[in-house]
Amino acid sequence: MKKALAVLLAMVFTVGVVGLGFAQDAKGTVTKIEAKKVTVKDEKGKETTVEVKETGGTKPGDVVEIKGGVLKVVKKKAAGY
Repeated sequence: MKKALAVLLAMVFTVGVVGLGFAQDAKGTVTKIEAKKVTVKDEKGKETTVEVKETGGTKPGDVVEIKGGVLKVVKKKAAGY
């Protein structure tokens, strides 16, 4: 029983690490935020939805950079627009 549990935990850990390796990176203007998914439009007009760890108060219109699921605000949307 202990061996089966150890093998199962090793498999879960491996799948989790591989999943982080495939995390999507993006840079552009936020167009939509849903829970922990942020949609970003790049300078070519292509929209990409990325799952992030934390949105950090980001709002549509902010320019962001996402690497490894971590969102970094590059430029906040100007007030009044």
